[in-house]
Amino acid sequence: MPSLLPGAGSIRPLAPRSGPPTRRLEEAFRSGRRVVTCEIAAGDSPDPADLLERVAIVRDVVDAVNLPDNTSGRAHLSGLAAAAIVAAAGVEPILHVSCRDINRIGLQSHLLGAAALGVRNLLCLTGDHVVHGDHPEAKPVFDLDSLQLLRLVGCLRTGRYLSGRAIEPAPDLFPGTTENPFAPPHDFRPLRLRKKIEAGARFVQTQIVFNVPRFRTFMQRVCDLGIDRQAPILAGVSPLRSARAARYMRDRIPGVDVPEALVRRMEGVAPARAEEEGIRIVVEILEEIRDLPGLAGFHLMPIRWEAAVPEIVRRAGLGRASAEAPAIGAGALDAAGTSAVVRERFT
Repeated sequence: MPSLLPGAGSIRPLAPRSGPPTRRLEEAFRSGRRVVTCEIAAGDSPDPADLLERVAIVRDVVDAVNLPDNTSGRAHLSGLAAAAIVAAAGVEPILHVSCRDINRIGLQSHLLGAAALGVRNLLCLTGDHVVHGDHPEAKPVFDLDSLQLLRLVGCLRTGRYLSGRAIEPAPDLFPGTTENPFAPPHDFRPLRLRKKIEAGARFVQTQIVFNVPRFRTFMQRVCDLGIDRQAPILAGVSPLRSARAARYMRDRIPGVDVPEALVRRMEGVAPARAEEEGIRIVVEILEEIRDLPGLAGFHLMPIRWEAAVPEIVRRAGLGRASAEAPAIGAGALDAAGTSAVVRERFT
């Protein structure tokens, strides 16, 4: 199959930068155009070269890059370290912060460290249980959950630790949250999201959208409740590389709703054409949902297929080059392993 990134050899290297934390993600949400973010695994190596190479592939077509932290209970390069490396290279990071491994004392220290390293965008998560990883004997912490973590961030932003002790100056943090429109009970999901926003979430990234009708229903209820006017919402999308990947997500990943028709479609193409079909499907999904009321943009989860991201963005007419295409939900801020990626972020 021809390379999806014909200019891969001419990617500009990332150069270190210095200075205060940038606010590019928040400014993108305020800009009135569709925002695009992308998730990239931190990796297992202490050498940042591989991480920076993968970030360089997407940096010109997305507004920010998500950096997970020990997804699915498996040890990886520290998400905070990865986010700091990416920030120093001039790319806007979104740091995943999980409650699984650290108690409230450590979380407060972790968050102040993030602010000191120029990392202000956070995705607040409860975290996947250790039984899903390769250290099932590890002792999980779960001192807080994602809702309580959002409140903790809010406390720090006011210049106070949870104990009441003063912080001067207060850390400049921009917390986000996740929601899964496809996990039952479906009627509860918009209400749960509203609680997270009331707790302090400033933006939202959703689970991967394969079931478009279900997502439409979710967004309709979100708009009915006025949630889209309180925080911008990014719909999660992910390209399937094979029929095997489609079956795995359908059968093995709780909370991911892969319609049978989509699985059959992937099974119906030759293996050599599977990646092209996967990209075609995700672009079709983007086109179906891009004009939904309340939607501010998209969050791409390429699952170690970063080369597909520029092609998806180009075909769908998204990214920073498409600033003339406003997103209905973009003004909200003014008012107020495969299993590792798609499971942990929505607990």
